Amino acid sequence: IHHFGSKDGLRKACDDYIAEEIRSGKSASLQTRDPADWFRQMAEIESYAPMMAYLVRSMQSASDLAKMMWQRMIDNAEEYLEEGVRNGLLKPSRDPRARAKFLGLTGGGGFFLYIQMHDNPTDLRAVLRDYGEEMVLPALEVYTEGLMTDSTMYDAFVEAREKGIPFTSNEGEHNDGDVPAAG
Repeated sequence: IHHFGSKDGLRKACDDYIAEEIRSGKSASLQTRDPADWFRQMAEIESYAPMMAYLVRSMQSASDLAKMMWQRMIDNAEEYLEEGVRNGLLKPSRDPRARAKFLGLTGGGGFFLYIQMHDNPTDLRAVLRDYGEEMVLPALEVYTEGLMTDSTMYDAFVEAREKGIPFTSNEGEHNDGDVPAAG
């Protein structure tokens, strides 16, 4: 701790290391079209268990450092998604920042939910292995083939946004009492 100045300094250094490992791994996967590289990464998924255990504990803490870590992960996602666009593996986005945020939050939140639903949520090696086996194909299907049969809904929402029409009302801004949103 002395080297980092405080527990928060040590935690920030650990967070920085984890975020960079994830960023570099994702970036590498979006720079190759060789299936052997993709399968090699999947074969090593269990080796990420210690890092993911730290990440899960960190992200669930709701501390300022956890919020900064989430933001860093989204920033990194925007960066490696743009690399994927430049490399021709990904389609460009009308709003790269929003896409990165959506993918980061749905991916991270989905993984946290998967952990909770797993038969052995404390065995991160098994969780990661099973997550890879169960989620890679459906994710690739959605990302590759899409989900909707046409763009009618998307076009309507884009048009509303361009006109400045909010998607939701402000009726949800009322105090719901002492019921926390999470926790």
